[in-house]
Amino acid sequence: MPPRTSSQTQNDSFGGLLSTSQLSPRFTFASQQLGAVRFAPKKTYRGRQNFDDVAWDKNDDAEEESQMRLRRKDTCGQVEGLVRQKCSKLATLVSPLVIGGLNIHYRIHLEGEDSSSDVMVRLPWPYAACFPGEKVVYEAATAEYLRLNTHIPAAQVLHYGRDSHVGPFLILRRIEHRGDMTDALAVPGLDPNLTPVLNLELPESKLRSLWGNIAWCLLEVVKPTFSRIGSLVEVDGSFRIAARPLTQNMSSMTQLAHIPPSILPLESKTYATTDEWYEALANMHLAQLIFQHNALVSSEDDCRNKYVARQIFRRLATQGRLSTFGFVQDDWSAYVKTVHPRCPAPDRSGPFRLWCDDFRPANALLGPDDDVAAVIDWEFTYAGPTQFTLDPPWWLLFETPEMWPSGIEEWSKAYEPHLRIWLEAMEEKERGAAFLDSLPLSVHMQESWKMGRFWLNYAARKSWAFDAVFWTYLDERFFGERDGEVLDEDLWKTRLHLLSEEERQAMEPFVQRKMDESQKRILVEWDPAEAKQRLSELLFD
Repeated sequence: MPPRTSSQTQNDSFGGLLSTSQLSPRFTFASQQLGAVRFAPKKTYRGRQNFDDVAWDKNDDAEEESQMRLRRKDTCGQVEGLVRQKCSKLATLVSPLVIGGLNIHYRIHLEGEDSSSDVMVRLPWPYAACFPGEKVVYEAATAEYLRLNTHIPAAQVLHYGRDSHVGPFLILRRIEHRGDMTDALAVPGLDPNLTPVLNLELPESKLRSLWGNIAWCLLEVVKPTFSRIGSLVEVDGSFRIAARPLTQNMSSMTQLAHIPPSILPLESKTYATTDEWYEALANMHLAQLIFQHNALVSSEDDCRNKYVARQIFRRLATQGRLSTFGFVQDDWSAYVKTVHPRCPAPDRSGPFRLWCDDFRPANALLGPDDDVAAVIDWEFTYAGPTQFTLDPPWWLLFETPEMWPSGIEEWSKAYEPHLRIWLEAMEEKERGAAFLDSLPLSVHMQESWKMGRFWLNYAARKSWAFDAVFWTYLDERFFGERDGEVLDEDLWKTRLHLLSEEERQAMEPFVQRKMDESQKRILVEWDPAEAKQRLSELLFD
């Protein structure tokens, strides 16, 4: 689970790594291209907004109990029995258990086989992994699809299911490895329960080589294309997009904010266009503001800031503007008046490409020569907008922008020199091959960072990072400079005129209701019909 608050105890190890003058002349970044557009420091929205601490406490207790149950001897015996049933061989647990953030893993030896035939049983943690049955089905289909349709080395899925004596399960062929890519990239010897820290003593050539191995994997992931946005499901031995995109943010909404699942997309829902999915994501940001009962708003003005930002973002989504922002087709944002894009926008009707919300170096298992032995953990992977694929990876520093100790802007400064190395590693693996519109993926990634598309898609996917990203990196790119003297608590006043009359009239009653509700530190159990009605009251089309 992520840390409980927006501050952390670990030091900012990346501050002041390189100035932009030290970067390769082949790469020009946003900080050199801002022109007249000014992005002033923000104090209130410098990092992640808080989860619901009452919901967190409730889940803490439930998770602790479930983890103890999954480690018990009788549960381990049930796992052995499950493997014996599915693989038709006597099965013996091999210690130790591997505990992950959302799953627990059991290594099982099959009688009469050598250790290279061992299997791994992967069980979602109850209460930590929301929608566990769905998660397992989509992950199994994605892993097998990629194993069969790309060159990515992946663990074979032997069996999976939503129901068993131990709950939803995955049984995979174990891949021999010597750790994961994090072990090669991070400072050694740190507490494994904390976010890893990039090892700054790695030679640049070594860093480029390691990232190049991951870049090759990502270039393989994005090759397949799909006609709809959604999750892969295996049906009679074939794979198709047949279920909703199950996102990491949706899991956090239900687990850490007690947001009613009934207001999320239906399990069978898929999407025909990028604009439809951006609108669905914007609706979920509004749902977070409505239904997170505790710790999200600190004052009436904070609530107004969050309301105005979410209504504007949703309006841009419904108008089809988010899908063109920062591309050649962008004819509406203030930013393109000073910085001109060269990359055309992907067709909003597809094709779409696989995107993994939680992909990071830990997904890549290390082979003997620091190559990739296998790529694992495909949870929260779905066919999404190609716009997502065109962004550079957020995980180069391991820590997320919103959790950077000194704030999101300092994260950005630390990120840029490492982005240069990443793009060089991408170039080496691409060997000049075009990805989209006769341009390599590395070129699209470079321009995504320069134009701010990286931040748009990051904000679209992450409700608790949304406010910091919107007010720091998107608002002025969308609509031009604000008055430099405006206080944080008055940001909403600078953009209130962009709301419709209905949206403006609804704001003050909503703010008062939200502040009144927040006086009681409780968790509200919503009737599904009432929850949908409450959300619809703030969706003005």
